[in-house]
Amino acid sequence: MEMDKVVLLLSRIIIGGGATFCAILLWSKTRDTGWVLVGLGVFAGYAEILYTTLKSFGVIPSSLWVVNNISIVELILVNLPFILIMIGFIVTITRRSPRQG
Repeated sequence: MEMDKVVLLLSRIIIGGGATFCAILLWSKTRDTGWVLVGLGVFAGYAEILYTTLKSFGVIPSSLWVVNNISIVELILVNLPFILIMIGFIVTITRRSPRQG
């Protein structure tokens, strides 16, 4: 593996780990549904980073659950963080609270 790819993977693992750690801290501090879903989205994003890293090192085969040349695992892991964050935003937006002002 080339050095530039290793640096990119390591930076994603370190930064993603920090974001996941902060998401877990936030989750333990608040039980707000919107923030919990955003935290789960960050956690799912880190799972995608780890999956990509393990696949690039050959630990996980590339042909894991493939349908019509599309990896179902990759499809889920790439889109799940955004779906969870979007639902968290929707929950927060639709929450009934009095407006200030």
